[in-house]
Amino acid sequence: MLDGTQILGLIAGVFTTAAVVPQIWKAWKTKEVDDVSPGMFFVLITGLCLWVIYGVIQKDIPIIATNGLAFMLNSFMIFLIYRYREKD
Repeated sequence: MLDGTQILGLIAGVFTTAAVVPQIWKAWKTKEVDDVSPGMFFVLITGLCLWVIYGVIQKDIPIIATNGLAFMLNSFMIFLIYRYREKD
């Protein structure tokens, strides 16, 4: 059973994880990603991966779940960037 602190962490994680969803939706819908920085997403997914590792070490389900999902969503955004980026 989750305690109050874990529930707070889960809610916070849901909001920070969901933050990338509008960007993914826009990129998928418009197929335009030229103004999106892949470098920012690489730094972000590196941090998310480290958070997942930290969560595993701490046995903290909200950290593992939300950062794991955020890692997958942001990795998908990297995929969209390279799929739709205009070739020079």
